[in-house]
Amino acid sequence: MKIAELYAFLEEKYPRELSCSWDNDGMMLCPDPEAETGRILICLDATEYTLNYAVAKGYKTVVTHHPMLFRGPKSITPGNAGGRRILKSLSAGITVLSYHTRLDAAEGGVNDTLCRRLGYTASASFGDAEAPTLGRIFELPFAIPASMMASQICEKLGCPSVRLNGDGGKMVQRIAVCGGDGKDFIFPATAAGADLFLTGDAGYNMALDAAEEGLVTVEAGHYHTEAPVCHELAEVIRSFTGERCAVLEYEPYTSVIG
Repeated sequence: MKIAELYAFLEEKYPRELSCSWDNDGMMLCPDPEAETGRILICLDATEYTLNYAVAKGYKTVVTHHPMLFRGPKSITPGNAGGRRILKSLSAGITVLSYHTRLDAAEGGVNDTLCRRLGYTASASFGDAEAPTLGRIFELPFAIPASMMASQICEKLGCPSVRLNGDGGKMVQRIAVCGGDGKDFIFPATAAGADLFLTGDAGYNMALDAAEEGLVTVEAGHYHTEAPVCHELAEVIRSFTGERCAVLEYEPYTSVIG
């Protein structure tokens, strides 16, 4: 299958209209859209490690969640990480496609997958004015203490730890979910009637304010709240292309000291 065909499929599956205005996702780098996709690698980030792995293992197409080109390179030289990534991709003939906030918001995307990893199905969506359906809500069958829910999240996501902000003894049942950096969705979660808000990173001040408003937040880490979608994305692409499609599980921050 040609890269252009895969790109067209993903653009339809995860439409650009779901992306936030500040985002930059889609086709990041493509030496030749008419080339065959070849073996396809799925991961969160197109880091140097990822690209070196792709070269070593013979992958010609890399699909990521986080955009390879987000703020725009100032220069393309071996003297900076962004430049090295671009040069590595071009020299190896690797195409990089990235699907960011649209994959957060899309059906079956980051937040639906996160709910399923926890053992639940989303019952509603929520968000802000720009992304009104990005987050997800699910209901527990009965209320449990927030600390117990935090422990379940830690276990099911395989986190080394989670950060619970607020009253750990509060009984919670309506859970709001936003993978990754979800601090901007804390108060939309409150407005949606959530008892607890699960995200990757909430930010100190936002989590503090949320706790005083009565919303418990659980921060499970950017990586652990988004990585599950890579397997969902791999299955979607594999079913469409018939090509060999693998997931690279690479967590850039692996040390916990304390």
